[in-house]
Amino acid sequence: MDGKKFIEADTSMFPVPPVMVSCTSKDGSKHNIITLAWVGIISSEPPMVGICIRPSRFSYNLIVETGDFVVNIPSEDQARVVDYCGMVTGKTKDKFKESGLTAGEASKVESPIILECPVNLECKLVKVIKDYSKSHHLFLGEIVAVAVSEGMGKIDVGKVKPIAFCNGEYGGIGELIGRMGFSKK
Repeated sequence: MDGKKFIEADTSMFPVPPVMVSCTSKDGSKHNIITLAWVGIISSEPPMVGICIRPSRFSYNLIVETGDFVVNIPSEDQARVVDYCGMVTGKTKDKFKESGLTAGEASKVESPIILECPVNLECKLVKVIKDYSKSHHLFLGEIVAVAVSEGMGKIDVGKVKPIAFCNGEYGGIGELIGRMGFSKK
């Protein structure tokens, strides 16, 4: 094996899942979508997710005010709209209208689900951690409901075809290489 060289510290953990987080204003009159890749499951009991948002982003205050959000997991064929929702601001654009996405009613939160996404995680905001980073704040959300597209049954990664984000590039997950516990068989 070759030796290692050390490079400057950066966000070289990859792939990460780019998701579209939907949120709404307190009165429900303004929906927004923000694309995030600094996202991950942080607990299974209760099921919780962590998302990182810059305080300057339009969605930041919407989520703080309403106390909920939805993590919408897109499929590979939605890469262009994922990128678009990350490149324009909801302050001046209606991202649902501009992108052609549909805001659907969630079952347990006020924020809308994105109907075109195969998986939607409805989350109640538990806490915002502000003092760990100069650039982002960590939003902890309890997953209170999950919606999956019709015909999905159990969530099947092969059917969902989630997107991977690596160093500024979008890609697919690829083929199945094993299932949890296969190393013990």
